[in-house]
Amino acid sequence: MEFPGFILDTSAFSELQKPDESTRYDMLIIGGGAAAMSAAIYSARKMLSLALLSIDFGGLMNEASEIENYLGFQSIQARDLASRFEAHVKGFNVPVNLGVPVVKVQQGNDFFMVRLEDGKLFSGRTLVFATGERHRELAVKGARDLIGRGVSYCATCDAPLFREKKVMIVGGGNSAFSTMLDLMRVNAEIIIVNVTKGWQADTILLHRARQYSQIQFLDYHELVRINGKERVESATIRNRESQQEETIPLDGIFIEIGLIPNSGPVKDLVELNETGEVVIDHECKTNVPGFFSAGDVTIIPHKQIIISAGEGAKASLSAYDYLIKTSQI
Repeated sequence: MEFPGFILDTSAFSELQKPDESTRYDMLIIGGGAAAMSAAIYSARKMLSLALLSIDFGGLMNEASEIENYLGFQSIQARDLASRFEAHVKGFNVPVNLGVPVVKVQQGNDFFMVRLEDGKLFSGRTLVFATGERHRELAVKGARDLIGRGVSYCATCDAPLFREKKVMIVGGGNSAFSTMLDLMRVNAEIIIVNVTKGWQADTILLHRARQYSQIQFLDYHELVRINGKERVESATIRNRESQQEETIPLDGIFIEIGLIPNSGPVKDLVELNETGEVVIDHECKTNVPGFFSAGDVTIIPHKQIIISAGEGAKASLSAYDYLIKTSQI
């Protein structure tokens, strides 16, 4: 399927030739999570011409488990919530290009040009960048080699494979404890290892975890290496206080040590902070006129679905105001 708004001549991107008016969107939205889908809904209701560009719908929501803090739902599975968001967007017949990563965003005189990995080009008068974050990889021996063979970054995907088996979780925040809840449901024996003292997860998650008798809590420990040839066989950890090492037989390891903002395509265009988050103001504006950003890829604290959805709506409305003030609609 072809989408209006991209130019087949790839030289147009490198030279930033001005695209034809008939093939330029009022707004391009990059991302497929809560912020991007919220922005798409609000922009569609403003009758803007827009397109959404994303690898998938849902983003990291697809890897979450049960959600108990999204307004209107006492409890809902994250994938079900993402599906509801997706259906809402599709109800507005928003043009969507899925499955191909964005590799570069550049700015012309009065438009933005977005290049996808397959060479397609999209142009827009404004842009909402809402690409979210990705998992931070663990840089220890064996971590990369054994991905999919006992090492996992997605408990929602892989927890059922470890029913009544012995697993380790690396991390101490909400993501690590949410992974723990998934593994508790399959009656796994769990060891949780956290490099700092104490635990960073919400109190309610800590309380629920401590009700489960098959958990060993090891804070102020670090994972030194993951051992195994064809699959994970054990892990070596170090007590950071005593410096003593211990090797523990395991069936699997879940890594939840934080996230990295997906800001690579715009690193040469807009201001980023020291961790790579897009710097925005209270209206979701960046330092580049017409370029707005929302959700977990930005400096906004408290990375939560409900906050991302609100920020996406705000970014859309700010972009709409920008188009009106610059007489582009």
